[in-house]
Amino acid sequence: MTDFTMLGLAPALEKALSRLNLTEATPIQARAIPPALQGRDVLGLAQTGTGKTLAFGLPLLDALLAKGGKPAPKTAKALILAPTRELANQIADSLRALAEGTRIKVAVVVGGQSINRQIGVLARGIDVLVATPGRLIDLMDRRAVDLSTVGHLVLDEADQMLDLGFIHALRRIAPALGTPRQTMLFSATMPGQMEELSRAYLDRPERIQVAPPGKAADKIEQSVHFVEKARKPARLRAILDAHPDALTLVFGRTKHGSEKLMKGLRTDGYDAASIHGNKSQGQRDRAIAAFKAGEVRVLVATDVAARGIDVPGVGLVVNYDLPEVPDAYVHRIGRTARAGADGQAVALCSEEEVDLLAAIEKTMKMPIPVASGERPEGTGTQPKRRGGGGRRGGPGKPQGKSQGAKRDGGPAGGRPGRRRRRRAA
Repeated sequence: MTDFTMLGLAPALEKALSRLNLTEATPIQARAIPPALQGRDVLGLAQTGTGKTLAFGLPLLDALLAKGGKPAPKTAKALILAPTRELANQIADSLRALAEGTRIKVAVVVGGQSINRQIGVLARGIDVLVATPGRLIDLMDRRAVDLSTVGHLVLDEADQMLDLGFIHALRRIAPALGTPRQTMLFSATMPGQMEELSRAYLDRPERIQVAPPGKAADKIEQSVHFVEKARKPARLRAILDAHPDALTLVFGRTKHGSEKLMKGLRTDGYDAASIHGNKSQGQRDRAIAAFKAGEVRVLVATDVAARGIDVPGVGLVVNYDLPEVPDAYVHRIGRTARAGADGQAVALCSEEEVDLLAAIEKTMKMPIPVASGERPEGTGTQPKRRGGGGRRGGPGKPQGKSQGAKRDGGPAGGRPGRRRRRRAA
């Protein structure tokens, strides 16, 4: 760890860090900030939850404070692109907290919100513009924003942008940016296409890697339950009952399936909410706010919607459906054990998902300990089986078959110790 005061940041930023009780830089921050302060391009690779936002946010704000001057109408001095609305809002909130008391203005433009209001905000000029690519192109098409003055470009969670097909949007946005400019690209993984992206948009970047791609945080205790697909709802409820006080993030594969799962949990008395692509931005914001406040203990999410969730108190991540892309597993479980805390990640693996599990273990270069059930012979690695009971590994294999759990997300029969819904005071 490195003390922030040793990095040579502007006094206003050091004061903001002190106010926010941030004293020591994480490894990615300690290594990325110095070259970024020198104006160099940066390619930063670090697992989720390691503090990448401050790694690019602090040197970016430092440079803008040093340059001074107001932005012209419809222009921006710096552009940060993020793949999801939640992540864009999270970045903007973090930067606003750091820029409090300075002249720096931060704005965020994402889909699902009034574009006319966003046009009005941009008309006055912005220092830092945080945007999702799709909405930014909409604003460019309406000639509501002039990017020719952008001297700093940040691509955050760039691997996710590639997964979502935003490379085409980037090819439209990049030619409109000012030159010369500083570009910083941050990602949790480094797929082959990322190398092409870095060569196309970064100039002799300082490459910083603080954890191997595909490696989960050391403080995440992982386990897998081999379970029939029809038994997943009952197993999920048993896991939730074993961790009644944990803020739990549950990942589903589809929007429809996640919504159905959430409704089944609520019917059974669990404090649950959901976020996915069929939810409006307001609904997603309210669900995340309730989750952060502890009013909702279980949040069911799809991969895209959950990418920007940064809730330090998440103690448990449940992979109800295994992801089809192995790297997505690392991102999912990275929602827990943030900021140095401990966390648990539990996967439910049906027979149809065994190959997905094997791909995940190959990517992470390690087997996931088995908490219950039997791994089919001849598939993946054969890790030592963990004990069936106990808090760490989750509850053991349930006895019998619940007729109420035949459909994903449906209520399970025999639900001892179910939690009651909490009512707002």
